[in-house]
Amino acid sequence: MKTVSTSKSHGGVQGVHSHESDACACDMTFAVFVPPQAKDGPVPVLWYLSGLTCTHANVMDKGEYRRMAAELGLMIVCPDTSPRGETVPDEKDNWQFGQGAGFYVDATQEPFAKNYRMYSYLTEELTALIAQQFPADMARQGIFGHSMGGHGALTIALKHADRFKSCSAFAPIVQPTTAGWSKPALEKYLGAGEKPWRAYDATLLIEDGYRFPELLVDQGTSDGFLDEGLRPWLLEEVCNKADIALTLRMQDGYDHSYNFISTFMDDHLKWHADRLAK
Repeated sequence: MKTVSTSKSHGGVQGVHSHESDACACDMTFAVFVPPQAKDGPVPVLWYLSGLTCTHANVMDKGEYRRMAAELGLMIVCPDTSPRGETVPDEKDNWQFGQGAGFYVDATQEPFAKNYRMYSYLTEELTALIAQQFPADMARQGIFGHSMGGHGALTIALKHADRFKSCSAFAPIVQPTTAGWSKPALEKYLGAGEKPWRAYDATLLIEDGYRFPELLVDQGTSDGFLDEGLRPWLLEEVCNKADIALTLRMQDGYDHSYNFISTFMDDHLKWHADRLAK
């Protein structure tokens, strides 16, 4: 691991780091905020997964999480959204696919299978690196994210309910197998047919028996992607049938931007901290 930069903030340290990833077969960059409480021992870890077109830097620069994370004693880990580099396959004119749009899946189709293994990267490789290199209490982990990252947070939490004690999302893609902006990407990464896609769809995972104790979702009513891409009511329907406690908050007038995310960031951090303290 190489440290790209560090900066003191609210008594803690905001760092940016890079390493050579075996899972993605390229160099990967990620950000970690270590709160001041870490000087006394390991602290809870909260993973934030970003959305389409983003890197680790978007939430770091615009998410406004450090003050509250320092107050609550939460380590915030912000991975990138995809592999990157000149040798990594890409569609430069398609913001919904390729670099910046990994969808947190393990691709099986060529030429993407070598690099686009974000699911394994997050759940195995980067998890091990955080445990080894940072004062992280890996017995107390939570996960949240925005849009594509909300999709990733939900699916990863559902499949690793023994690892994560909390999960929330800002405007998540709850059913990517049928959404217009994610269905083409799943086909390119995973091949045709619903069967290989089900493992990366929160609503279908719940239908297939995966469970998580409770979820928090904030969604802006003025989000331009609400009706076509996000559709949180589909998650609400399956959660009701599965007796999963979903708190879905429709926030009047808010859009899909980081102005929306930063407004409710403190709420989510407090929600996670309460569950990670138990």
